[in-house]
Amino acid sequence: MKVHVDMSICLLHGQCVIAAPQVFSFNDDGGLVWIADCDEGLRSDAEAAADACPEQAIVIDG
Repeated sequence: MKVHVDMSICLLHGQCVIAAPQVFSFNDDGGLVWIADCDEGLRSDAEAAADACPEQAIVIDG
């Protein structure tokens, strides 16, 4: 499964980090980082993060 965040619309609210901390986190500079090639076992967490994103910036493929 592929996870992509459109950083041109992401406002760094952090809802994805709260919903799926195994997939999304903030680096030391406050930038969003995520696992682009996720294990299928994290699908429900990644989908919850996508649903929680106010800007709907998260896309899950596969």
